Amino acid sequence: MDQQLSTDRAGDRDREKTAARLGQALAQGYLELGEYEQRVQAVFQTHATGELRELVADLPLDRIRRADPRRRAARVAAARLGVRIHLAAYVAMTVVVLTVWAAVAATTGASYFWPIWPILGAAIGLVSHALAVRPVTKTVGK
Repeated sequence: MDQQLSTDRAGDRDREKTAARLGQALAQGYLELGEYEQRVQAVFQTHATGELRELVADLPLDRIRRADPRRRAARVAAARLGVRIHLAAYVAMTVVVLTVWAAVAATTGASYFWPIWPILGAAIGLVSHALAVRPVTKTVGK
């Protein structure tokens, strides 16, 4: 079975992914320019996936992937989207609570503004979420 995996045919996508990893390794200082050029040439002459794996076997791929700027940018975008969704839920909850309060106040004459408590409580959660995301976006921007 292991021999079958090493003899599987490599496609263009496999070669491009391996070349991209080599490019990231070069950009992060794991490879010299000459060694990078040799490996990239070998990548595009390779026919088996096992040979592709051998070309990147000595590289710390987990560290290279973690430091990938595209991956960090995606993480920041996801964090910002999470805050926007939280904000939309907060606004929707505020509208519902104020509508219930207005309907009850109009029909019964009650004047105590009780919606302040759920609005303030949810605002604390929203601000906490936004502040927690803020350092992540600043760290990545450096």
